[in-house]
Amino acid sequence: MSGEQLIREIGRSGVKASAVGLGTWAIGGWMWGGTDEAESMAAIHASLDAGVTLVDTAPAYGLGRSEEIVGKAIAGRRSKAVIATKCGLVWHTQKGNHFFDQDGRPVHRYLGRDSIIHEVEQSLRRLGTDYIDLYITHWQDATTPIEETIAALEDLKRTGKIRAIGASNVNRSELKQYIETGSLDAIQERFSMIDRGIEADLLPVTVANRVSTLSYSSLALGLLSGAIGPERVFSGDDQRKDNPRFSVANRRKARDFAETIRSVAERHGASIAQTVIAWTLKQPGVTFALCGARNPAQAIDNAQAGTLRLSGEDLAAIDAAVAAKLANMDG
Repeated sequence: MSGEQLIREIGRSGVKASAVGLGTWAIGGWMWGGTDEAESMAAIHASLDAGVTLVDTAPAYGLGRSEEIVGKAIAGRRSKAVIATKCGLVWHTQKGNHFFDQDGRPVHRYLGRDSIIHEVEQSLRRLGTDYIDLYITHWQDATTPIEETIAALEDLKRTGKIRAIGASNVNRSELKQYIETGSLDAIQERFSMIDRGIEADLLPVTVANRVSTLSYSSLALGLLSGAIGPERVFSGDDQRKDNPRFSVANRRKARDFAETIRSVAERHGASIAQTVIAWTLKQPGVTFALCGARNPAQAIDNAQAGTLRLSGEDLAAIDAAVAAKLANMDG
C-alpha cells in the first residue's frame, strides 16, 4: 500500500474527497439491527483520522438518526469532512408517492421545491453545519418534473447551502434529463462485483459528461467483505435476514471467492474487503466507493483500501475469480 489516500473530484464542482467514502446507513440503525451511538461516532472519527473525508448519510437512515450522529461526530472537525446527504424521502408531508413505512411513519418520495427547501434546513440542523458539500436526490419522484427539482437545488447552491448536486437511483432517461440541465455533478448507484447493471446503462453516460459515480453497497452489504461465513445468523430487523442474496449457498460462494483472491490481498498486505474496494475504484466510471462501518476497526480497514494500488495482473486475477466464483448470486 502506498500510504496515500486516493483523492478525486466530485464532477466539475471543484469539491475533492477521498475515493473511499464512509457510508452511514447502518449507523442510522434502521434495517441493521439498531445502532450504538458511541461506537458509531468512534467509527466516524477513525475514518477521518485515517484520511477518509467523504461521509455519506441521509435523513431516511433512521428518520434523521444517522445525520444526528454524523453531526455530533464532525463537531470541531467540519473542515476535514466532505458531507454528502440527501433529499426526497420525506415524512413531513404526504405529497408524492408512498414508498415505505418506517417506525410507523409513512415515507413518501417527493422532490418538489417546497419540500427540498424544508429538508435542507432540517439536514443542516441535524448535521450542525451551515453547508452541505454534496446534496443528492435520494430516490426519484415521478410526480415532480426534474426541472423543478434542479431549479431548487441550483438556488441552494447559489446561496452557499450546498456545493455540489447529485442524484441517486436514477434510470437512464432520468440521468439524461439531469445532465441536460448542466448542473449534475454526481450520481450514487448500487454497484459491486455482483451488481454491475450500471456498467452498460449509466456509466457510459456519466463518463461522457464528466459526472462522478459514487457506488453504494460496494461490498454487497458485507457479503464480499470476507467476514460473513455460511454459519452467520442475522436477527432483528437486519435486512439481510430474509434476503436471498445471503443464502447459505451464496455465502459459501463468497467464502470461496475470498479464498481465491487471498493471494492477491496478501501480496499487498491487504484484507479481502480492502482488495474488493480497491477493485471497485479501478472500474471505469466508478469515482468513489461508499463502504459502511459500525466500529473503528471496520472503518480503519475500509479506509486503508484507499491506499491500495492494484496492478493489471491483480485485476485480471480478481476478474477471473469473480467469473468463476460469484456467478448467479441473485437477490
